Formats: sequence, structure tokens, C-alpha cells
Amino acid sequence: MGGLAGGLAFGVLMTMAMETVIEMAIHGMYGFGPSLALGWAIHVFHAITLGIVFALVLQTTGLEDRLGSNVAIAGAGLAYGIGLWLVLASFVMPAWVGLMTEMAPPVPDWSGASFLGHAVYGVLLGLLYALLAR
Repeated sequence: MGGLAGGLAFGVLMTMAMETVIEMAIHGMYGFGPSLALGWAIHVFHAITLGIVFALVLQTTGLEDRLGSNVAIAGAGLAYGIGLWLVLASFVMPAWVGLMTEMAPPVPDWSGASFLGHAVYGVLLGLLYALLAR
């Protein structure tokens, strides 16, 4: 649930700040043509999948118990979101998009809007995980 909520909030921010990322780049990684609806669907799929990874890491490492409070888990979500931005959004995605499409995003792509979106995603992911899964 946290991955979905965080992904929706992140998607709204991205649509407002950088619509072409969702409309062209995200699904371009998979060889599909421009489509805002398909970009949204893939974005939400990524958000849910990465949210599941976050939950699995917390549960299998015992980190959930060590963090204790909802605020600490939300902080772990923030760190996770920033980590996703640093690795996936700044390096992996632009390189992958550049290989699969005619777009040529910079690698690394240090987008402030993307950073903010990933941070919001992470906080919502962590907070909802703490409130709903515990």
C-alpha cells in the first residue's frame, strides 16, 4: 500500500514538473512508444515492486525491529527513496533510456524534481509501512 501511495504522489509531482519522463521515458525503457497512460502504469508497477523490496529488506534483516518508531521507519523510507534516486533514477534509468530510445538524457541525471519525487515516495512508503504493516 505504501508503494502505491508513494508512487501516486511521486507520479503527480513528476507529471507536473517533468511530464515527458512519464509520457516518454519510463516506458521507452521497454521499447514502447509515447503514452502517458502506459507511462503511468509502468511507473506505478515500479513503485509497488520497489515498495515490496523495501518491506522485504526491513523484515528479513530485522531492521524493522531495530528502528522501532514510525518516524524512524519513515526516515528509513526517505533514505531508501534517496538511494533509489541516486542509483536508479540518476544512473540506471537515463542510461537505459538512452540505449532504448532516441532520447539522450545525461548520465548522471541529477534532476531536482526527481530527487523531490523520490524523497516523497520514500517518506510515504516508510510511513504507510509503519502504520499499516506493523
